This record gives sequence, structure tokens and C-alpha cells, in this order.
Amino acid sequence: MSRSQRLFDLLQLLRCHKYPVPAESLAQSLNVSTRTIYRDIATLQAQGAEIEGATGLGYIMKPTFTLPPLTLTTAELEVLVLGANWMAKQAEGRFSDAAQNAIAKISAVLPEYHNIKHQEQVMHIPSILEVPECPHLSEITQSIQSQHKAKITYLDKKDQHTTRIIWPILIGLFQQCYVLTAWCENRNAFRHFRLDRIQQYSLTHQKYPCHRRELLKDWRSQQGIKAEELRY
Repeated sequence: MSRSQRLFDLLQLLRCHKYPVPAESLAQSLNVSTRTIYRDIATLQAQGAEIEGATGLGYIMKPTFTLPPLTLTTAELEVLVLGANWMAKQAEGRFSDAAQNAIAKISAVLPEYHNIKHQEQVMHIPSILEVPECPHLSEITQSIQSQHKAKITYLDKKDQHTTRIIWPILIGLFQQCYVLTAWCENRNAFRHFRLDRIQQYSLTHQKYPCHRRELLKDWRSQQGIKAEELRY
């Protein structure tokens, strides 16, 4: 592998991680020594790549850094288009315009001879199965983005109402419902709430005591629990 190709692959690896990646892990992925990674990181930084981190701490690329245009295979383009089509039909159409714009932009930059412009899709994305209406979806999204706590009134599967203070961090979309992952102050633990069972949702002026990134990291580390243990 040429050094230029290795530098490009290193950038690609960094793009795939939201958290600092140890040099040892990068070295293993590229089959080189950690000293080579240190030198390559320094080279990329000198060339303008906004990579943060240091020896022993790991490296992460700032989201403001963009790569030059990529050459994508037909399979990769099909995945992007399928993903955009799927998103266009989810979340009550919330992302429909953005997804269609993304598809149009992908198509616009492809040369006329590219295969994907001249063949029918092998896979089709049907409309999502009907899910219960979620009137608080916009408020929940706003509180996640602003990292504010929320007060909710929740109807559990036993038809009992409870009032809780939560730190909402993630919305999951399933075929039957939307599910909100949040830290629940009442239970002092992560809980999962069906959005259609949230009776009232009030955004508070209090922020999480820690960054959402840390909450997501802790939640993911606990995902060894069995599916039947998730409480809706």
C-alpha cells in the first residue's frame, strides 16, 4: 500500500469514529506500527486535517473537516440511495425533503456513464408500517439537541401513570413504535419509553449534568442486557 493511500485510509477510519481512537487500534486496522500512525497523524495535521488528540489519549477528527470527492462503487451508491429512501418514509415524513435532496445531489454529480443511472433498483423500500402518532416528537428532538432535561407523564403497559424527570438522549424507530432512550432520575438508571405512551412532555430549563456523548457511551456499554429486559 502506498503512503498516500494509507493516509487516505487513515482519514476514512477517523471519520467512522465519534470518540477518540487509540493509535494502537488504528495501527492494527491498517497493519502498520503505532510509530507510523504517529507520523501519519502529524503529516495530516500539517496538511490541514483538523485531528485532535495526542499520544496515549487517542485521536478524533473534528466534524468541520471534509474529505475531497470520493469515487463510490455502484453497491455503495445503492446503499446510500436506499438509506435516503428509507429515511424519507420514517419519522412522519420529518426527513423527507432532506432525503430527497440528498438523492438528487448524489445523482447530479454522477457521470452519465455511471451504472446506477442506467439500471433499476434491485431493492425497494416500502412505506413503513403504520405506527402510533407521536405528538411530542418535535419537542423530544429539541430537548435531545439542546441536552435539556424533560418532565414526562408516562402510561406504562399496566395502564398506570407515572411522572418522571428524564434526560432524553436517543430516539429509536421500530416497525411498531418509536422508543425514547433516556436516563430516568426516578429510577437512577437508563430506561426506554414508547413515544405513543408519553401523555405529557415538558422541556425544562435544566441541562444534563454531563454531556450527551458520555450518556450514550454509558448506555451502549450496558447493551448486553436481554431484549425482554427493556421496559416500555
